[in-house]
This record gives sequence, structure tokens and C-alpha cells, in this order.
Amino acid sequence: MAKPISIEVWNPSGKYRVVSTKSMPGTRWIRLLADNDCRLEICTETKTILSVDDILALIGDRCDVQLTEEWGEVLFSALKRAGGTAFSNMAVGYNNVDVEAANRNGIAVGNTPGVLTETTAELAASLSLAAARRIVEADQFMRAGLYDGWLPHLFVGNLLKGQTVGVIGAGRIGSAYARMMFLKANGEQPVTWKRAATMEDVLREADVISLHPVLDKTTYHLINPERLAIMKKEAVLVNASRGPVIDEVALVEHLKANPMFRVGLDVFEDEPYMKPGLADMKNAVVVPHIASASKWTREGMATLAALNVLGKIKGYPVWGNPNLVEPFLKEDATPPAACPSIVNAKQLGLPSSKL
Repeated sequence: MAKPISIEVWNPSGKYRVVSTKSMPGTRWIRLLADNDCRLEICTETKTILSVDDILALIGDRCDVQLTEEWGEVLFSALKRAGGTAFSNMAVGYNNVDVEAANRNGIAVGNTPGVLTETTAELAASLSLAAARRIVEADQFMRAGLYDGWLPHLFVGNLLKGQTVGVIGAGRIGSAYARMMFLKANGEQPVTWKRAATMEDVLREADVISLHPVLDKTTYHLINPERLAIMKKEAVLVNASRGPVIDEVALVEHLKANPMFRVGLDVFEDEPYMKPGLADMKNAVVVPHIASASKWTREGMATLAALNVLGKIKGYPVWGNPNLVEPFLKEDATPPAACPSIVNAKQLGLPSSKL
């Protein structure tokens, strides 16, 4: 390492050593760990991504658990050697985690579902509207002092009322997105739903497409040159799922060739970087992975991540339904004696609680 990592320590005499590679929002998660005999070490570095060497230095020779960051065989084996038992990702997705490596080393992998559904759906809806109505372009135009009076053609965008919306990956977040955007008919024609026969049918027919799939081998570059080509020339494409779902190089070329096609992106293929040319596209709205960035949601995610870790330390069972996490989030109540969500519970033979 070029320099020592700055660490903030809570409850230094705690029996169990918990390391967080990022400072997480709120204080409840800290209190829950400290009150249960945990020595909590929080990395206060401002840089976004710690290197493998940085994390190895943090683990040292005694570490019960580890929170956040990208993990594979090297780090899981080091955690095992240090006596570690759990890793918790502060996210629903865990494509940044080599779960098979965790299984080989007997490390429980936690995640935080059930707390960011509505928040992520709200961001996807916001990106849809911002892209369709050219909000960011108009904001930049105004701030540059270029506005000198109303004009009939000034920043004309797309009206979403009465349009066809395609949701790809209609799970919890995709369904919530649809509810927010389009289920109120205001006394006019009722909103209707139908399940398309193929994804290509969705792409051909939809005026707005919002992507909400998980990222795996089947969804990598789900949106590619061929599928972009069959979409409407004035369609709006939104991605608040995972960056590699879209072939970003192909997307840049498509945006160049089709100036009325618009995108709203919260995630990127090579995050935190964008592919060359994307930042120059006026028909792209880009934000820095903030879909879950509401105060309540981020504090809830921190709490669930901490409770996954605490539950494994205490030998608690795994919560029976990881999508029903409200009992863990009540500020003035003792959380259930369970791990909120362990994705490899079955592989490790961990018991489940009864709700």
C-alpha cells in the first residue's frame, strides 16, 4: 500500500472483530454491532475502491467478518485463515462476489434485498421522465445563460401519456416501476398489461423500456447492436439494474446515429468508468449509481448488512423470507434473532428461521 488506511474504531474491547471497507450511512448499524460485543473498524478512506492488497491488510490475522467491496478466492481464503465466517454485500445484487469461492472457504455471503425496491423504481421512473423530457439538456442550457425567450421548438421531448412501456425483468423493482409510472388512468382509458411472447416484441413495440434483470451469463449484453436496431428511433431506454446488461460501445454508436433516441443510465459496463463518447451524448442522462440513494434505504441497507454479519457471529438462523425485512428496520425495536439474507445458506447448510 502507498499509505496506511485510515480506520475509525468503535467498541475497541469487543470480542468479535468486524471490518467495514466503507463508511456506511446512519448509526444504528454501528450500535447494533457494538452493543453485541463487536469491535467495529470502519475504513474512512475517501477513494471508492480498495485494492486487494488494501483489503488483505485490513483483514490481518484476526477478522470475524467483512463488509462490502469486490471479493474472490484470494480474499475469501484470507478471511478464512483469519477466522472469518461472513461477508455481507451492501446491495441486492452480488455479481461482484465469487460465491463459489465463498462456499469453498465456508464463508456466508449476505446481501440486502427487500429494502430498496421502491427507491430504485423511483430512480428508474425519474430517469425515464428526465430522458423523455430532456431535463438535463435544458438545465445545462439554462445554467449556461443561453435562454433568451420561449421558442416553439426549444427542447421538445416525448410525451409519455398513452405510450407503450416495456419492463424487462418484471420482478419486485420492475413491477414497482410500472406501478409508479403508469397505473393511474385519471378517469381516462384504463392502463392495460400484457406479457410479450419474446423480448424482441417488447423492444419493437415499446416507447419506453426499463431494464431490471439480474446480471448473469444470459443477460450480459442483453441489449446489443441487433436489439438496439429493432427499437423505435425515438424510444427511451433506462437501466438501473447492472451496467453490463447493455453493450455500452454499441449504445454510444446508436445514440450518435439516432439523436432522438434517449437513454437514462444509473449503472455502467466498466463502472466507475463510462465507455468513450458516452459523456458527450446529449441524448444520454447519466447518474452515478444512485438508485438506492435515499436516506431511509441506504441506512436500511447498512443495517441489514450488519445484521447478516452479526447473525452469523451469533449462530442465528437465516430469515425465512429475505424480501420481508421490515422487522429488522424498526428503529426502536430489537431486530429478530436471524440473518436477514444469506445467498449461499443452502450450500453451507445453514438453518432457516420460522417467521
